[in-house]
Amino acid sequence: MATQMRLGFAQLRRLPLVLFVVLYSVVSGGPFLWVATMSLRTTAEIFKNPYGVPSPVHWEKFADAWTKSNYSTYFWNSATVVVVAVALVTVIGSMAAHCLARYRFRGNRFVRFLILSGLVLPPQLLILALFQILLDLDLYNTLTGLVIVYVATHIAMTVYILEGFFAQIPQDLFDAARMDGYSDFEIFWRVTMPIGAPAIFTTVTLNFIILWNEFLFAVVLLTDDAKRTLPLGIMHFTGSHQLDVGMVATGLMIAILPIILIYAFFSEAMIKGMTAGAVR
Repeated sequence: MATQMRLGFAQLRRLPLVLFVVLYSVVSGGPFLWVATMSLRTTAEIFKNPYGVPSPVHWEKFADAWTKSNYSTYFWNSATVVVVAVALVTVIGSMAAHCLARYRFRGNRFVRFLILSGLVLPPQLLILALFQILLDLDLYNTLTGLVIVYVATHIAMTVYILEGFFAQIPQDLFDAARMDGYSDFEIFWRVTMPIGAPAIFTTVTLNFIILWNEFLFAVVLLTDDAKRTLPLGIMHFTGSHQLDVGMVATGLMIAILPIILIYAFFSEAMIKGMTAGAVR
């Protein structure tokens, strides 16, 4: 009897947490389901009944958005920019984090402060300076310039996450590698990178999600329609005199689906990477 009462009290204590999780799931997942249903309906159907179910289901809207609305160009522009930027920021950030975590040199604290200061600067303060710099370097309105901006603005977060993890790696491993004749780069490549893979994967996933959805820098630094990224392509269906709600919803789903797939397959690995440093 006492055991049953304890179990009942334990379940009662968990009830507020369960209710909060259910409420949060409804609040966060409801808009996504609404956009998903609208992406399969026409604008006329949405205006007639905004919360109705797709009947009939207009799967052809995805093909129309991809082929007739230049979404294929926007998608590959986003893919190219994000993949290159994430690769560069991962390599550069990993090396910087390894150096700050393992080596002591004059100016170490200042360099760390200089890099991590990027975490406290809002992008709105940087946009005018970046615009002028890219203009002077003839990189304005180019995908290369956008990649450079993405790398520069995400180095701080990458170093912040990786440095804390790399600092937890036992020094004995580095001493053993040094005794085996490894150079500094070989130690980084053969010791730090394999052991730090969970944290590195976490930064890759976070940077990919953030940059895939990035809008501010792209809308200011890109003007040619053929160079725009996917978030900018959604504006194709909005204007001062018309708004194609149905195609906007379809475009949003095209932009959201890659992020959903990445998180669905790699969320567990990302969570492990975020908690690995504390566990160690």
